[in-house]
Amino acid sequence: MAYQNVNANISAQDIQEIKAALQTVQKKLPFLITLTTEERRKLFKMGDKSLAFVNNSVAAAQSNRDILPASFDVEELVRDYQLVSTLTELLTSMRQLTEQVDDTLLAVGSDAMTSSLTVYDYVKTAAKKTPGLKTIAEQLGERFKAIRSRTTKAASGS
Repeated sequence: MAYQNVNANISAQDIQEIKAALQTVQKKLPFLITLTTEERRKLFKMGDKSLAFVNNSVAAAQSNRDILPASFDVEELVRDYQLVSTLTELLTSMRQLTEQVDDTLLAVGSDAMTSSLTVYDYVKTAAKKTPGLKTIAEQLGERFKAIRSRTTKAASGS
């Protein structure tokens, strides 16, 4: 579907219900962890090909327990594989939702910024003749001070 202006709002009750639903998701996944950058770097990464490899190794382990050492926990491997499969499915759904929220946020933010720039232009123009608007124009102009400063420096070769 092509982008169209989004015209929506979220009620306070809906916001609370959404937050409660997210908290429910977190409560249903109490085993989730947070890894450091270093921990993430050291771990094996599992993509689609690896998922197939693990699936095949689970089948091999279940069918050939006698070749594995007694200390090898086949059931733990099965549980890990099942959890990986389930979390992969959930993550796909969550990523789709996150992408939609992100795209909507980008579009609505762009709409708000475009409209705000129009307001700023009118305020700047009106401030030249309307008492009291100069302060508002300066306040709105704060957003662009750093940009003007960098542009001026670049133009002067500094």
